[in-house]
Parts: sequence; structure tokens; C-alpha cells
Amino acid sequence: MRSFPIVPEGWTYLLVLGVITVGIFIWKPYAAVIPLILLIFVGFFFRNPERAVPTQIGLVVSPADGVVMNVDKVLEDRYLHSEATRVSIFLNVFNVHINRSPIAGTIEYQQYQPGQFLPAYKEQASKVNEQNLIGIQNGELRILTSQIAGLIARRVVSWVKPGDALQRGERFGLIKFGSCTELYLPNSVQVEVKKGDRVKGGETIIGRVVR
Repeated sequence: MRSFPIVPEGWTYLLVLGVITVGIFIWKPYAAVIPLILLIFVGFFFRNPERAVPTQIGLVVSPADGVVMNVDKVLEDRYLHSEATRVSIFLNVFNVHINRSPIAGTIEYQQYQPGQFLPAYKEQASKVNEQNLIGIQNGELRILTSQIAGLIARRVVSWVKPGDALQRGERFGLIKFGSCTELYLPNSVQVEVKKGDRVKGGETIIGRVVR
């Protein structure tokens, strides 16, 4: 995925819009403005930027671009089976929608959950919406991420499977057209973000392991 400026999931949309734009331009040039704008937007949405991933030991980085909606304590009973800090990140349609691994480790758990398509900023979306859960462990730490579809997004994309090894900041999937990504951290991680903070996937430090 690193070599493509636009992820492959966007190519079909771009091809269709490109054909429509050319066809309309031949018919009525001025009318091609609307599909051209959509073409540019889709290319922008599926962009695949490089990130400067921090290398210090014990860091947890953001799994997504967006705004931190909430930081709270919850009981995480799907993978961690313990109290955890949940960091919820809302992605609007202008954010990069690629998800990145918060830590280096091996995928130990993965579960797809079909569901509804409530607006991703609503609190109940994390319980009832379509989502893909990925648990990662590295011997020192176990964390859980959740890719949650939103009102416009209708598909969660995952490029990984259990047993795959990920580097910190490595791309593992995306969510189409507006969504939410949640990160569940054990109490051994000191969280360094708060509600309202803007974060960048693979770059922003979400927390540090307390030693």
C-alpha cells in the first residue's frame, strides 16, 4: 500500500467518474464541472499519505486522523477482558480515512460485527454500527482497535488477518466516507490526549506505557 498515492479501493470510483466526466464534457463541456468536482473529491478522500511515525519505545500512536470525541473508562469484554481507556476519534469526509496500527505487534484477535449505520459521532454508534475489531499484542502490551462505519460509510475495509505482524503506524485498513475509530487501552498506558484534540494516524502520540 505504501507505493500508491491513492489506495486501490478508490480506483473503481475514479474510473467511473472519469468516464462520466469525459462523456459529459463531450456532450456539454460546462456540465462536466460537477462530475469533475466529484472526481477530485474522491481522489482526495482515498489519498494515501506517508507519515513520520515516532520511534521511541513504549508509545501508542493514533490509529486514525480526526478529532478526539471522547476519552473515558469502560469495561472492554471482547478482547482485553478488563477495564480500559477508550479513545474515540471521529473522522469527517475530509480526513484521511486509512487506519494505522497504534503499536508494533501481532494481530491476535479479529471480529467483524454487522450492524446499523448511525452517524459515527453518536455515542451508541460504537455499540450498534457495523464495525471491525482488531486486537494487537506484542508481549508488553495488548490493545484493541475498532473501525466503525458511519451514516455515509457503508463498508469497513480490512487488509489484515489474525497472525499478521504489524509495525507501529503501518496501514491495516480504511473506512469509507465518514466514520469513527476507537482505541481501547489497558491501564498500563498513560493517555496523553483529551476531548477536542486533533490527531493524525501514525503520528500523534495517544499514550505511553507506564514503566
